[in-house]
Amino acid sequence: MHSIRPLILACCLLAGCASTGGQSNPKDPLEPFNRSMYELNDKLDHAIVKPVAQGYANVIPPTGRTMIGNFFSNLDDIVVTVNDLLQFKLKQAFSDAGRVLINTTVGAFGLIDAASITGYDKHNEDFGQTLGKWGVPSGPYLVLPLLGPSTVRDGAGLYVDSQISVIRKLRPIRTRNGVTVTKLVNKRADLLSQEELIDTASLDRYTFLRDAYLQRRESLIYDGNPPREKYDDDYGDDAALDMTPPPAATQPSASQPGSQTEQPAPTAQSAPDSGK
Repeated sequence: MHSIRPLILACCLLAGCASTGGQSNPKDPLEPFNRSMYELNDKLDHAIVKPVAQGYANVIPPTGRTMIGNFFSNLDDIVVTVNDLLQFKLKQAFSDAGRVLINTTVGAFGLIDAASITGYDKHNEDFGQTLGKWGVPSGPYLVLPLLGPSTVRDGAGLYVDSQISVIRKLRPIRTRNGVTVTKLVNKRADLLSQEELIDTASLDRYTFLRDAYLQRRESLIYDGNPPREKYDDDYGDDAALDMTPPPAATQPSASQPGSQTEQPAPTAQSAPDSGK
């Protein structure tokens, strides 16, 4: 369920681009395995995770869920700051470190997002993006057990990020596991009202989620300005744009028949003398 909230937002942007599922994606050579894992995750979600999230949402009011989400977002900002530094985004690292300081103190350990109120924007950086920033290819699309959409590169990034996560350092292990479950359930509860979007916008949920995830990850790596993909028909268009008319077509010659600049009309001096 990693980064599902951003994925849903990406789905909103892609709502008009639903796929029929009849076309294969070269970035998904493991599609048979991925579809099986997706179906398994979906069954577990409907059998366990979703009912728990629904019960959680009935007990915890929206304001409480927002505060809990802010708390975990503040912890994630520590990982974001580390990846800012690894990508040499020094100005952004200073801003994200400021978010952690402000939200941890003024924001009551992150329960209130005071940093956003004071003008410190929230950023999204992880080690998968850091690898992509330095040219590491994404590798095949990969659906992870329980965690959902990913790639080979992003899956490795998840592991690295987990090693520097504050939650991982919590002891005893029972406390750490309880905090982790609370984070996942709170995130799943926030998605309950948005779940219908995917069903109404796509003919094939698997294809829709995959394409939305890959497009969003590409956008994140390039900070919202990914390079334009080059298609075969683009070369034909470029060639057509580069063609210039021959000189004769743009500058008619004086000797051409029908030209408006044929020969000048005879003058009185050059006209033949009809009287001689």
